[in-house]
Amino acid sequence: MLSERRLEVLRAIVQDYVGTEEPVGSKALTERHSLGVSPATIRNDMAALEDEGFIAQPHTSAGRIPTDKGYRLFVDRLAGVKPLSSPERRAIQNFLGSAVDLDDVVARTVRLLTQLTRQAAVVQYPSLTRSTVRHVELLSLAPARLMLVLITDTGRVEQRMIDCPAPFGETSLADLRARLNSRVVGRRFADVPQLVQDLAESFEQEDRGTVSTVLATLLETLVEETEERLMIGGTSNLTRFGHDFPLTIRPVLEALEEQVVLLKLLGEAQESGITVRIGHENAHEGLTSTSVVAVGYGSGDEAVAKLGVVGPTRMDYPGTMGAVRAVARYVGQILAES
Repeated sequence: MLSERRLEVLRAIVQDYVGTEEPVGSKALTERHSLGVSPATIRNDMAALEDEGFIAQPHTSAGRIPTDKGYRLFVDRLAGVKPLSSPERRAIQNFLGSAVDLDDVVARTVRLLTQLTRQAAVVQYPSLTRSTVRHVELLSLAPARLMLVLITDTGRVEQRMIDCPAPFGETSLADLRARLNSRVVGRRFADVPQLVQDLAESFEQEDRGTVSTVLATLLETLVEETEERLMIGGTSNLTRFGHDFPLTIRPVLEALEEQVVLLKLLGEAQESGITVRIGHENAHEGLTSTSVVAVGYGSGDEAVAKLGVVGPTRMDYPGTMGAVRAVARYVGQILAES
């Protein structure tokens, strides 16, 4: 276990390196921080930190930089989450609060995260499988053609066209709409199949084929066989940190273009609480020079999706963690109120 003094030396090295982008020497630490010991003692502490793999010497200069292991210890034991200022919180609330629909909420969330953290931001759309039904609308487009519109508690809207086996009148359509909503509104998606399994049998014989077709389409929508959707922005921010990537930024940008990679990254985040993956903790080879800060968000106690940022390991962890957590909280509030 490291002594408290050596932990303070590590904290100072991380803070200075993140702030200055320059390797940190013992003289700079003595001048910038009140560590209460001599430069010789600090040099000894730095040597011990280097021996244990928390800092490294990038070249022949006297300075040291944190390693992935050093950043991990900093995040786990030394870094508090930096709260946003009142003006920042008001700006977030106003910006997200004026969104007109779910797509706009997600787009604005990406923009906010990129502006607050100066990193690349990734936001996953709320998962249908974790949602509840707010309303099912049925619209007649032709005598034997309908549109089904499914609206979730998170504001997500799914539309499906339905070709009916026979003409379906407005009276029957209104009856089906009312009975369907009375059974499924406010219920979890996982519960819907059981709730509607005998609904077709309650209709007249000539309407059962169409009712069964509508129910089959609804259940297919609930299963959500399509890929999860997400939005990414701010990858150009990473080009400002070109020197933070050992060889080239290209593998990072290529990894961020792969939706499967991004979904896996977000999937590793905890449902509640912030998850920080540092450097080689990221399994994808293209992201081993980056850190990922992610968290779940939702309209209630359960997360319906994840959001986060990707940047170099030389990251302002307290500020980034604070921004990600605050934005997730506001997005959850907006979904709850929508």
